[in-house]
Amino acid sequence: MDTQRLDNTFAALADPTRRAIVDRLSGGPISVTELAKPFSMSLPAIHKHIGVLEDAGLIASEKVGRVRTCRIKADSMQAAAKWLEHYSRFWDSKLDDFEKFLSQQKKEKNKSKTKVNKPKRGAT
Repeated sequence: MDTQRLDNTFAALADPTRRAIVDRLSGGPISVTELAKPFSMSLPAIHKHIGVLEDAGLIASEKVGRVRTCRIKADSMQAAAKWLEHYSRFWDSKLDDFEKFLSQQKKEKNKSKTKVNKPKRGAT
């Protein structure tokens, strides 16, 4: 696993503006000008965010004439998704084990309560 690429991916996605940019690009390619519209920051600031996303390999941009268009790279988050999936399965397994443990504890507690509350035979 390329840990540097994974580090770059998570670092790039740690910023809410960059996550919003990726989210906007999930609808398809869009020009930087259109991409910047909902953000209350300068175009140079948006360009910096785009640069971080490009360096991480998450998006690509292309300039045709005066228009720069950005798009998500198809396999961009594959390594991060695999890493997250591995730990998701790990934690699902641990939580399933914990649920079984709690269920067993509850059964044992109920069993011991039944023994304590059970009336003795022949007692008056």
